[in-house]
Amino acid sequence: MLTRKQYDLLLFIHERLQDSGVSPSFDEMKDALELKSKSGIHRLITGLEERGFLRRLPHRARALEVIKLPENTSPEELPVRNRRVESIRRQELGTRKSMLRGSGNSVQLQLYGRIAAGTPIEALRDQSMLVEVPVTLLGKGDHYALEVDGDSMIEAGILDGDTVIIERTETAVNGDIVVALVEHEEVTLKRFIKNAGQIELEPANAKYRTQIYGPDQVDVQGRLVGLLRKY
Repeated sequence: MLTRKQYDLLLFIHERLQDSGVSPSFDEMKDALELKSKSGIHRLITGLEERGFLRRLPHRARALEVIKLPENTSPEELPVRNRRVESIRRQELGTRKSMLRGSGNSVQLQLYGRIAAGTPIEALRDQSMLVEVPVTLLGKGDHYALEVDGDSMIEAGILDGDTVIIERTETAVNGDIVVALVEHEEVTLKRFIKNAGQIELEPANAKYRTQIYGPDQVDVQGRLVGLLRKY
């Protein structure tokens, strides 16, 4: 037997995987279930793992696999029992559609919030904010925008207050500037280097030191593809 929150979370993850093939972030799961902190999501996921409904895939960011659904639940006709979950799904679908609208040669991307270009901080999401971006900055994948907070990437031409355009990806090659999730809690913008089984998050400012982590401590959540600046 699953608790109501476990069922709602399992359903939310399943529907997101069905829609996009990508697991929702911990922030998205927290908002969907109206929880105050992500620690509650970690406990729910652990409970679902222990009961054999869910599996975390190693060495991949946001990688969850739904192994099974509760008995008498049809994967093709899943009822949405949590109104908040359905509301968020409708909002996300609307945001994806809004990316197709723009003035001429531009589209609108969701501006998730501010990301530290110094020491790691949690990237805050404001789903009401959109930013208009030239289509020439975008590839074929999914993209989002973040506002830079800090000066640790100034030698790479990324200044405090800049808006960076991020291609959503879970992989990176050495030298990429990435959005990195550290210890499943904090997000930072740094240059990615994989060296001897370790992950180095390298700043572009001599005032800051390179941060070194184990491979299971860092998840790549996106790669820098463009930058906007207001004068």
